[in-house]
Amino acid sequence: MTANFGRLRRQLPGAVALVLVVSMFFVVRLPDAPASERSDVARTYRFTPMNIALPGGYRQQTIRRVNKDYKQIDAWISSVGAGIAMNDLDGDGLSNDLCVTDPRIDQVVVSPAPGARSQRYAPFALSNGSLPMNEAIAPMGCAPGDFNEDGRMDLLVYLWGRTPIVHLARPDAKELSADAYVPTELVPNGGGKTYTGPEWNSNAVAIDDFDGDGHDDIYLGNYFPHGPVLDDRKSGGVAMNRSLSNATNGGEDYFFRWTGAGTGASPRVSYQKIDNALPRKVSKGWVLAAAANDLDGDQLPELYIAQDHGKDALLYNLSRPGKIEFGTVHGTRSAGLPKSKRIGDDSFKGMGIDFADFDHDGLYDMFVSNITTTFGIQESNLQFINTAKDNADLRARLRDGEGPWTDRSTELGTAWSGWCWDVKMADFDNGGDPAIVQTNGFVKGEVNRWPQLQELAASNDLVVENPDWWPHVTAGDDIAGSQRLHFFAKDEDGKYQNVAGQLGLAIPVPTRGVAIGDADGDGRLDMAVARQWDEPAFYQNTSPTPGDFLGLRLTHDVAPVRGATGALPAPGSPVVGAQVTVTTPDGRKHLARVDGGSGHSGKRSHEVHVGLGQGVSGPVQVHLRWRDRSGQVREQDLQLDPGWHSLRLGSQAKEK
Repeated sequence: MTANFGRLRRQLPGAVALVLVVSMFFVVRLPDAPASERSDVARTYRFTPMNIALPGGYRQQTIRRVNKDYKQIDAWISSVGAGIAMNDLDGDGLSNDLCVTDPRIDQVVVSPAPGARSQRYAPFALSNGSLPMNEAIAPMGCAPGDFNEDGRMDLLVYLWGRTPIVHLARPDAKELSADAYVPTELVPNGGGKTYTGPEWNSNAVAIDDFDGDGHDDIYLGNYFPHGPVLDDRKSGGVAMNRSLSNATNGGEDYFFRWTGAGTGASPRVSYQKIDNALPRKVSKGWVLAAAANDLDGDQLPELYIAQDHGKDALLYNLSRPGKIEFGTVHGTRSAGLPKSKRIGDDSFKGMGIDFADFDHDGLYDMFVSNITTTFGIQESNLQFINTAKDNADLRARLRDGEGPWTDRSTELGTAWSGWCWDVKMADFDNGGDPAIVQTNGFVKGEVNRWPQLQELAASNDLVVENPDWWPHVTAGDDIAGSQRLHFFAKDEDGKYQNVAGQLGLAIPVPTRGVAIGDADGDGRLDMAVARQWDEPAFYQNTSPTPGDFLGLRLTHDVAPVRGATGALPAPGSPVVGAQVTVTTPDGRKHLARVDGGSGHSGKRSHEVHVGLGQGVSGPVQVHLRWRDRSGQVREQDLQLDPGWHSLRLGSQAKEK
């Protein structure tokens, strides 16, 4: 008896530890709704997966060639680069053209969205023409926009190993093809056949009229310090982040202020590069996503920069025509609120950002993606709810450097979802509330490397800058490789349930960019998803019982430059940054905007879409606010019936 008791006593610490481990699992595991509850929330949504056509004939790769100092972490270095955008590139009035950044072939591909009009042209890769290139350059994303203001949609491609390229649409193009664009340098360089200019490593852009002069500017966020990240012939000249929670040794960020353009047979555009618009610690962060939006109603867009390895930045716009300037904003400190839940002071791994009005109070809220893997690196997504009284209160507090947003992700059910990236909010069932789509997953393989990564996460900041101290992550290794895309939908209690599994969206493949637009004009938003080292996917929205909607195509009241006989029509120049407030008969407000290209590597279309809910048969109140081409702020109230409307915005709004 005594011997048995002794053995039991010796085993007691292990038994207690086991009980604690099991208890902690149930405490910290991701919250999950019952299957019946998730099914009920999912019933108004439905998506049909479709294949995206891609051109053949390109050599495919499964991992990148990298600098010799990165050889033991080449899978880590290869974990970004898949991007996707939706827009109207051929002027047929629909956002049914895709711009796909595919790391498997290191090409930017233009392809028609699948569906009834998918045979309009053959998919093709953009050509860089005679611009200098080299083998250590790879595209990271594609952002559509009318950069030379001729009414046709151009494409901005940002890269690792090089400065960006603007592909300007030819006004005489009769079909979409590689010859339909003129590749143009965003930053002048020495020319020649081989690129020898600055080795930028760009991962994010945001496009908006930052200085309020009536023309769209460009923010460019760089990740790695400028250097030969993808040059496998070199050793050195590269580094890793100096900290896992407060790194400020990344690549410098830049603004490009629009200064002029030319149209016709030889289109051109010019920008002034602005080096000092941001504080140095912000500019030298490790940027993975950015979003611009006018938050306080003065028609100057604020900028949120999602920084990997800590301290995202919300920047209040203090610009004036010809001068781009921002002030930093920080969340209010209060007892019991962790620093990482405060805007401008967090230590998380910022990966994605988008805006929406979750509570219909007429003020923008935000959602920020972070790394949120249970028993891996469990930070938290941030669903920031605006607590200001109104725009005047918000403006006053932003001017004082205070960001009145409170994170409610835990109570709303969106705090944890995985190794998260791009995030987009949109009303896919036209029910009146936005859903949240979020990409997930990191490196897919067979050998689990989470233990080694956890050791790195617990290490001293003094060693992480040196790549030699990082755990090996190369071909065959896996970190969060089977995590799935999430689709958060609002339930009757006001919380959010992940219904991706019920909708057939939860494929165990790492995903990156999300693009949203109405490809077939039926009022139901479709979406396209970029997958890292796998085929992109298109999801046609086939919601069975959609509500009513209001769709707006808002273009500048300037006639597009005429093309040659038989040339593709011009869709018009989108009024990027235009703000729309819709008030439905029940008194609820719905905010929307013309988004110039927010997020990680996914870009939504320039159309404005607002779900109105069921049974809205008559006109709704619409308040428009925009800047015209002279830079003057305009406002107008309209009564518009549900459905699609095309409006030209000049000194006033005119329906086409």
